[in-house]
Amino acid sequence: MKTVAILISGQGSNMASLVHACREERWPARIAAVIANRPQAPGLALARGLDVPVEVVSHAEHPGREAFDAALAARLEALGADLVLLAGFMRILTEGFVRRFAGRLVNIHPSLLPAFPGLDTHARALDAGVRLHGATVHLVTPTLDHGPILAQAAVPVLDGDDAATLAARVLAVEHRIFPMAVRWLLEDRVRVVAGRAEVDGVSADERLLWAGAR
Repeated sequence: MKTVAILISGQGSNMASLVHACREERWPARIAAVIANRPQAPGLALARGLDVPVEVVSHAEHPGREAFDAALAARLEALGADLVLLAGFMRILTEGFVRRFAGRLVNIHPSLLPAFPGLDTHARALDAGVRLHGATVHLVTPTLDHGPILAQAAVPVLDGDDAATLAARVLAVEHRIFPMAVRWLLEDRVRVVAGRAEVDGVSADERLLWAGAR
């Protein structure tokens, strides 16, 4: 059984989807802790309500990124984390941290990477006039919002969308593809070949979720 830690900064809805999937699908894993870098993160209360242990490693209490990342890494190692899931964790991690947890650090990003890395993805997608937007689950590398892609979900951009309506549509599919990809990792079905992720028993088509307008 593998040990999982989930990192959050905000509401924690992706965290909750992971917790529910772990329990309902009987993953070969235990969620050791939900860790927030902000003590006021609403997701901490949500995690407590789900009977998941919570911790805070506040970035504000450390003099810089390296010091914060060292403290966070120490907690993750103490927990024995086999997988570290970034579920709305709004911190840019240092290269040293990423390399320390290489292969077990997983992020979900609200765009169809490599399009729109970074922040404000929904507004940027609307400004660009794209007709498809979505979300990506990927293994983390030192390059921001980059790394072998495990799964993606595509949603239509509808006439009349604003950033909020588009974000809500994307968030709904995030809750579906993040647990799916994490389960593949827990079942040791993922391998990286020439910088690209492959999943045993899962076709390329099955790693892309198409969500129509509703």
